[in-house]
Amino acid sequence: MVRQPSVLLIEDSRSISFVLKERLEKSTGGRITPCFTAHECRDVLENVTQDFDAAIVDLNLPGASNGELLDLVVAAGIPAVVFTATFDAAVRDTILARGGADYIIKDHDSALDMVQAAVERLIGNQYFKLLVVEDGSSARHSLVSVLKRQRFQVVEAKTGKEALELLEQQTDIALVLTDHYMPDMDGYELTRRIRRTYKSEEVCVIGISSSADRLLSARFLKAGASDFVYRPYVVEELQCRIDLHIQALSKVRQLRMAAFHDYLTGLYNRRYFYDEGPNLIEKCLRKGQTCSVAMVDIDHFKRINDTYGHNAGDEVLKHVTSRMTARMKDKPGLVGRVGGEEFGILLPGMDDQEALAFCEALRQEVSNDVLVLGGQEVSITISIGLAHVSGREYFHNYINAADQCLYLAKYAGRNRVYSESHIGSDL
Repeated sequence: MVRQPSVLLIEDSRSISFVLKERLEKSTGGRITPCFTAHECRDVLENVTQDFDAAIVDLNLPGASNGELLDLVVAAGIPAVVFTATFDAAVRDTILARGGADYIIKDHDSALDMVQAAVERLIGNQYFKLLVVEDGSSARHSLVSVLKRQRFQVVEAKTGKEALELLEQQTDIALVLTDHYMPDMDGYELTRRIRRTYKSEEVCVIGISSSADRLLSARFLKAGASDFVYRPYVVEELQCRIDLHIQALSKVRQLRMAAFHDYLTGLYNRRYFYDEGPNLIEKCLRKGQTCSVAMVDIDHFKRINDTYGHNAGDEVLKHVTSRMTARMKDKPGLVGRVGGEEFGILLPGMDDQEALAFCEALRQEVSNDVLVLGGQEVSITISIGLAHVSGREYFHNYINAADQCLYLAKYAGRNRVYSESHIGSDL
């Protein structure tokens, strides 16, 4: 369950505070805590009972006219967006030196829009993981500090080889920032290798270098990089570039969610299952891992719809989905709704016996449940066909093998798991 966002709003103008509070409550669905004086702010920070995801900080409040509240907010570990009417180069340097995550100037009509957007970004950034690839410890730590200030999850690599291993191990990495000069392979070669496996809409790559070669950026972009930044970089420019790519990835994720998920159960749909399944199996085969494929069907589903109505059928589908997703929690794999009442499960890392035990536990759990449909208590059961991946074949061959086992499970009386090991022994 996603935690409700919480924002600390430090602003002595009650009209501005009211507008921002209304806007942020509506856009984030979170809790906004306003403070109008330095005393109120100190009191909240000293007696805080929740973690704040972000703070909006006015630099000049009565009783704290020199940015003291920014220091308190940063010391409390809260990412701070400074909202100030007084701004020049010295103020800018002070904000960054004191650890401010962003700043917005109160000098134009869209200032409130920009503050709102900055807070929304800080709340959303925590769901994105970034990989920093840099062999120099000082440069790496400096860049990591900038990213963590923006609330990104950050992992670090010192070499290109280590970066590729992390990308394979941690499949939720969204963006890679790589230096060009590294001991084992340069950033250009790393970008090329990343693009062999990951599309630009899956993982963004930003090259970074202190090189004087102005054509290096073009080489990176031609190799598949999403962007390139020369050192020494301006922190705000780097943040803006990263934000643009994260926003693009976020929109792609939303589109993929709509295109590849079943609206009723929230599971991946048939299209995604058949597109991504071969990739997952190929990764298992490359690593020398075992893998199994299961096809799950709800027994007598048409009878449930005819007897209790389609709404009851939907409830049964969602209930079985909840059992499968709970069983798959913290396990690698893929679950999809591939037909009306039929589901597919890919179980990487599971051999015949492990997959059989997993499916049998799922079957028993569902058969032990009692649902109330149309005011009556109803028991439901599922049948499962299980096939083992023993070598490289067309993905449909694995599915067909599991489907044949599912057919045999139903033929043998339903409410059972039937695997390839049963063929020839039971019939």
